[in-house]
Amino acid sequence: MIPPAVRIIGPGRAGTSLAWALSDAGWEVAPLVGRRDDPREAAVGVDMVVLATPDDTLPAVAAAVEPSPTTLFVHLAGSRSLDVLAPHARRASVHPLVALPTPEIGAKRLVGAWYAVAGDPEARRIVAALDGRPFAVDDADRALYHATAVVASNHLVALMGQVERLAAAAGVPFDAYLDLAAETLDNVRDLGPAAALTGPAARGDEATIEHHLAALPEGERAAYRALADAARRLAAERPAETEPAAEPGEEPGDEP
Repeated sequence: MIPPAVRIIGPGRAGTSLAWALSDAGWEVAPLVGRRDDPREAAVGVDMVVLATPDDTLPAVAAAVEPSPTTLFVHLAGSRSLDVLAPHARRASVHPLVALPTPEIGAKRLVGAWYAVAGDPEARRIVAALDGRPFAVDDADRALYHATAVVASNHLVALMGQVERLAAAAGVPFDAYLDLAAETLDNVRDLGPAAALTGPAARGDEATIEHHLAALPEGERAAYRALADAARRLAAERPAETEPAAEPGEEPGDEP
C-alpha cells in the first residue's frame, strides 16, 4: 500500500518531530505550514492534514483551511475532542503519549510510542507507520486522560526540579538521586505502585516526616506535605499481605 501524503500545520516540536518520523517511515511529507503561511490550501494535494498547533488555536486553524471531502484532518491534542476540527467532514485525533523535548529526540521517541486515537480509522495508519501502540479514549474522558499524562510527565519533571534544588542544598550530586528515581520507576513497573512504595509515610513513621519538614526550606514544605499525604493514601490502599519494597540499602523484610 502506498503511504499517504501528509501536510502538517505547526512546525513546533510536535509537528517537526512527527514530520521527521513519518518521513523516515517513507511517507511523503509536504512542507510544514507555519504561522506566517496561508493555510487555506493546506488540504490540496495531500491525503491528510495534521494540526500540531497549540490546543486553544485548533478551532481557528481548522476553520482557516478550505474543506476537502476526501482529506482526513487529524489533531494531536490529548485533551480536545474532534469538534475542534469543524467544519471538516473527516476527522480524527492521534495523541502521542510521549514527551517531545526536541524534534531530534521526539522523532525517535514517536517510534513504538503509545497513542490515544479517536475518529476516522484511517488515522491509525500514522500509528502503524511508527510501530506505535494505539488505544481508544472516549471524548468524555479526554480531559481526565490528558490530566493524567500531565501528572505522569510534567509533574514528575517539576518534582525532579525540587530534588535538584534540595540536592544542591545538601551538597549531594543530583545524579545520585536520578539513579534512585530511575530504579524506583523500575520497581513501579515490576511491582506496581503500592508494592513499590517505601519511605516513612509508607511505614507510618510520622516522627521522621516531621524531622524532614523541619529540615526543608519553607518553600519546599508544601510539596513534601502533599506527596506525603499521597503516599499515606497509597499505603492505606495496599492489601495487608503486600510486602513493602526494601528501602535503599536494605534487605527485604529488614526494619529501618
